[in-house]
Amino acid sequence: MASLPPSSAASQPTGLDAGIGRIPVMAAGPVVDAGRFPASCAEGESVRITANAFREGHDAMGVQVVLRDPEGNETRQSLASTNPGLDLWETRIRPRATGHWQFTIEAFGDVYATWAHVAEVKIPAEIDVDLVIAEGAEVLGRVLAEIEDGERPASDGPVVRAAIDALRNHSLSPSARVAPALAADLRAILAARPLREGVTPDGPHELVVHRRLALFGSWYEFFPRSIGARFSAEEGGWRSGTLRSAAGELDRVAAMGFDVAYLTPIHPIGETFRKGRNNTLETRPGDPGSPYAIGGTEGGHDAIHPELGTMEDFEAFVGRAHELGLEVALDVALQCSPDHPWVREHPEWFVVRPDGTIAYAENPPKKYQDIYPLSFDTDYEGLYAAIRDVLEGWVERGVTLFRIDNPHTKPVRFWQELLAEFDEKHPEVIFLAEAFTRPTMMRTLGKVGFHQSYTYFTWRHTPEELEEYLLELVDSAPYMTPSFWPTTHDILTPFMSQGGRPAFRLRAILAATLVPTWGVYSGYELVEDVPRPGAEEQIDNEKYEYRPRDFAGALQCGQSLEPLLTQLNLIRREHPALQTLTEIVFHEADDPQVVVFSKHLPGSQTDSGRADTVIVVSLTRYDQGTGSTIHLDTGALDVEGSFEVEDLLTGERFTWDESPFVILSPTDRPAHVLRVVRSEE
Repeated sequence: MASLPPSSAASQPTGLDAGIGRIPVMAAGPVVDAGRFPASCAEGESVRITANAFREGHDAMGVQVVLRDPEGNETRQSLASTNPGLDLWETRIRPRATGHWQFTIEAFGDVYATWAHVAEVKIPAEIDVDLVIAEGAEVLGRVLAEIEDGERPASDGPVVRAAIDALRNHSLSPSARVAPALAADLRAILAARPLREGVTPDGPHELVVHRRLALFGSWYEFFPRSIGARFSAEEGGWRSGTLRSAAGELDRVAAMGFDVAYLTPIHPIGETFRKGRNNTLETRPGDPGSPYAIGGTEGGHDAIHPELGTMEDFEAFVGRAHELGLEVALDVALQCSPDHPWVREHPEWFVVRPDGTIAYAENPPKKYQDIYPLSFDTDYEGLYAAIRDVLEGWVERGVTLFRIDNPHTKPVRFWQELLAEFDEKHPEVIFLAEAFTRPTMMRTLGKVGFHQSYTYFTWRHTPEELEEYLLELVDSAPYMTPSFWPTTHDILTPFMSQGGRPAFRLRAILAATLVPTWGVYSGYELVEDVPRPGAEEQIDNEKYEYRPRDFAGALQCGQSLEPLLTQLNLIRREHPALQTLTEIVFHEADDPQVVVFSKHLPGSQTDSGRADTVIVVSLTRYDQGTGSTIHLDTGALDVEGSFEVEDLLTGERFTWDESPFVILSPTDRPAHVLRVVRSEE
């Protein structure tokens, strides 16, 4: 992309007051809700810039995007006409720095291209020869004037002057006079920097560029109190794990290739209406309660449960994570146990019922007697400041990501203002929305600033469901980045509880390859798949009790999925195509239970300069294998004829064409994850 001084068109009126413009520009993108919200992407991400642009008559035209970085520097890049019949123009940009960017679409009449077309038609037909040649000299004279004024590189001068001299040389034949003006070198000069007239801008449009982890990363969730927890009859029951013991888990998490160590709430837990095991209302001695019932005599959201340790222990945990290349995410549940200091100090932050009691949380038929939801209607400013200060306190202690519990139960206005403030003060901090709710709310949370969102992947299983959902997510890409989790501490679907190990393997492969960000809940590698009767969550749920696990033992006896998770994270890191969302293409399979998709990045969109193509062929059932022919769109793979692929899960190599035959088994080979082997390798 060539650097240029600010465009002269930037001073022209834009927006509603500008009218349609000399050369209409319609439906520029990415633009979110007509510009009400900024589009977003991640640094280094390939962003598709599009517009519908057209003009009257038959004169040639062009379209460019002027990209302004956070420092105010401008670059310009041409859009290509990808569907002339629909007037669609397109290019791709890769912003390399975080911050607030702008882009403006400029349509213009292409003076040289219009003349060149006329010359190619009229000169051979001997129509208006002298007039066409005179017009050519005039056009190139304008180009020469721009060179002399410093608006174009001086290196263009010799080619332009030679073409003008030939046009003015009456001793040559007409075809010889125009030949230099139509030659490839001059065409290249004027394709890179067109001679423009009637420039019509559309914009500027906002584009927020987040850091890479907002798009691409792997999360590992665990309850720190379970790491190192033990039962001792001599000591009177259970003893909690601590942040110090949990820090020992970080080596294993990092070795599996995860980027984020995500901790469920670490704050004091209330005693009033404390839940017992499996969400019962009866608490037995030693039951730790739900960490989502936040707050006790020891403090609230800004404190640490005494059994977990001290603030110094937390800082040591974060320090160890950073040594291992991990970042720390903290679960934020904006709710309070009845024992939270805010209940005592700020009763106006809660809903008081007619009998004078505070309303506890409900999601009928579910009841959460141990939790008081917050109310933002009485003292919005005071509650906003308190929450902001809590989050900033954790940022000061090294937290760089927050998983927000149930953000859809809080006012969207609150999130818009809070996330804007953090974008200004702490742009490195990433917010993940745990919003399993209506699509409109989920999308709006993305529009107002959430970097990532949980999704309904967990309940999408058939190839048709997956394709439909992924294409929906691609459409939402300018403002919502999906995160795929096969299970969570709240969710264990029938597919997972009935499918056992094959289901866990299968869904991990799909989650890790369909989208750039994915995560697993601790115990996934052990195939914890027993549900609580009548509920889509695990029995003996870790939310209500300690759950130490023997990861090393399971790995030693070959019962752990840890090697698969490690392999998937390695594959993701080595293949930039899997670090994208929008490049996904679905292909066909004769067996309707097989899903086939690919992701392709040309060399111009990778840091290495080498093209990267990954093909995934996967079962979607855990109980049935198949042999099936698949049908590939080889154009989407940038291959022709036969080509070589390497299975990144097994190391095997195959020679494929557009219709290869595959054999898949739930136990032995649930999927192929293949890279296309390029000839230059």
